[in-house]
Amino acid sequence: MAFVFFLSVFLIAACGLIYELIAGALASYLLGDSILQFSTVIGAYLFAMGIGSWLSKFIERELVSRFVTIELMVGLVGGFSSAILFLAFAYTDAFRLLLYVMVLLIGILVGLEIPLLMRILKERFHFTDLVANVLTFDYLGALGASLLFPLVLVPKLGMVRSALLFGLINAGVAVWSTWIFKEQIGPVHKLRFSGVLVIAALCAGMLFGDKITDAADASLYADDVILSRNTRYQRIVVTRWKDDIRLFLNSHLQFSSRDEYRYHEALVHPGLAAIESPRRVLVLGGGDGLAVREILRYPAVESITLVDLDPDMTVLFRNHALLRKLNGDAFHNAKVKVVNADAFPWLEQNPGQFDFVVIDFPDPTNYSLGKLYTTAFYRLLKRHLTDDALVTVQSTSPLFARQSYWCIHESIKSAGLNTWPYHVYVPSFGEWGYVMAGKGSYAPPKVPAGLRYLNQTTLASMFEFPADMSAVPVEPNRLNDQALVRYYDKEWRDFSH
Repeated sequence: MAFVFFLSVFLIAACGLIYELIAGALASYLLGDSILQFSTVIGAYLFAMGIGSWLSKFIERELVSRFVTIELMVGLVGGFSSAILFLAFAYTDAFRLLLYVMVLLIGILVGLEIPLLMRILKERFHFTDLVANVLTFDYLGALGASLLFPLVLVPKLGMVRSALLFGLINAGVAVWSTWIFKEQIGPVHKLRFSGVLVIAALCAGMLFGDKITDAADASLYADDVILSRNTRYQRIVVTRWKDDIRLFLNSHLQFSSRDEYRYHEALVHPGLAAIESPRRVLVLGGGDGLAVREILRYPAVESITLVDLDPDMTVLFRNHALLRKLNGDAFHNAKVKVVNADAFPWLEQNPGQFDFVVIDFPDPTNYSLGKLYTTAFYRLLKRHLTDDALVTVQSTSPLFARQSYWCIHESIKSAGLNTWPYHVYVPSFGEWGYVMAGKGSYAPPKVPAGLRYLNQTTLASMFEFPADMSAVPVEPNRLNDQALVRYYDKEWRDFSH
């Protein structure tokens, strides 16, 4: 029987941490800046747990009944928390307020659980054993939840169903508590009936979980959502309107099929065409395969290594018929090798050199991405370049995020590389910027014939910057002080308002 008591502690702890992780992950997905979101969510949650623990001393009678009621409330609120937050982001302007209200409410309820349970169990166990065992199982539950969340729950169930599943666990603990503590409770019919209602509501939520996220997506995206999934690293959404296919990662547009050729031709050809007989090419990011499609135009290229963190992304663009058509079946070409890894440690562990490198990471919306735009990263990259190699880095908009753009440029220069900044107009994005870099010199080359956008005239104009996009004083982006993320957050927030 002792094991059953402490199993309850384990499950309670796991549920509490899952709700916290879901709130932090959702805030990071939808608001960006993962460090800020997780820090504030965790801080608010722990503060609320402290309030709950303090409030527990005012509960003096019917401890088991109160404990069961609190478990049911945690299961109901925590279980539906993800669905409520998704819908709030889609349909209201109060997402941030509701996020912290829910974090505080769940935190207070979770803070009540363990003190009440310890008081319920104090007659059954010696105090020293009780404290040691409760805390041990509490920490083990937290460990189990922290491992399950990224490895199993998010990729297999998604945010909405993961929260509902753990809501069911909370409700299950509540219902079985009416049996294991039956001698300490009076009439239990109302509590068990309430438990059945909560479980039924959560089961209905599990059944209609996809419809909840579909409803949120339908409101967030102007076009029809044809695919959406949560991976360990991001939320992938693909939309379609007539012949326009769009990819969104964490709600940020990555490309529109109507004009992505402008972006990818500008990303690849100004650099690759300038290299005589390029053999080995490296693509960092670019898991959609569209940059690889452009690189495969060059017969001299013998091998292309693409390093992208998210295997779900590369598998999707390898296998989905509509997306394979966009990238020209690039991932089925024998020259292409796909590696699913973080680019930073991959560069540290692999000594090979390359004749051309494309860096096509998402914009630096958080510090995890920002590390891939630092002077440390570019110094590491420099070691992988042949003497005549060139690198092209997508570098956000020099018009809408001027400081961010020139911060990337300054970071590459600070790493000891020569730089040639340029830009292009992409209707879906507006004015977009790149930085080309290398150890030697550069002259605009003759670009391949048959491109849809790029020719000698447009190539020459891309290296000219008007006054409103010209260089401004900025700090380089360093690993221990990521100025770029601060620039980016401020500029895009100001632009959106």
